Amino acid sequence: MTEQPQTEQAETKPTAPDPVAVREAVTRQAVLGALAKLVDDEYKAAKKTADDLLDRSHKAGGTTQVDALLPDGTKVGSSSRSGGEREAQVVDAEAFRAWVRDNYPSEHVVEFVPAQVVTRVRPGFTGKVLAEATAAGASRYVDTTSGVVHDVPGVELRPSRAASHRLTYTRGSKTQPASGRDLVAAAWRAGALRKFLPALAPAAEPEQ
Repeated sequence: MTEQPQTEQAETKPTAPDPVAVREAVTRQAVLGALAKLVDDEYKAAKKTADDLLDRSHKAGGTTQVDALLPDGTKVGSSSRSGGEREAQVVDAEAFRAWVRDNYPSEHVVEFVPAQVVTRVRPGFTGKVLAEATAAGASRYVDTTSGVVHDVPGVELRPSRAASHRLTYTRGSKTQPASGRDLVAAAWRAGALRKFLPALAPAAEPEQ
């Protein structure tokens, strides 16, 4: 039987890219990575300052939103504050239990378990007291039967959710097609925003 000759397939060697193009791509990545880190660090510092000042403005006068304006007065966005809600919480269980025992004994449960006696407040009543205190904005409970207003011991209003801040940019419209982001970019290219990031700002043109 005659053996068929084997045909060797020559491997195609990949074409090497232009070394100049490779170096340009790597350099571009390095430059943008360094600039992105610089901008990110500056942004985090700017956000902390803006959030702190907005919180102080809110406490002083109830301010919840402030617009971001370019030097020429053009609005490009706004920062809004929300949250910071407070709700009533039991912070001293023993003081709260004693108050319930003395004023609402039917809501105070005594349970006998092996080798000990356990006393507690019915969960439903605890929830009712806390819900009313939260709605009233004070550690108080009104007895609907007697009309007596109780200052509830062991209960305080505490933050249930931290305040949050959200920065949004304006959207394009018929009167202003450019978005807030586009307006900021254009102002940056025009050299109008040097003071916000002097480390990256283009050099000012010398006066003639």
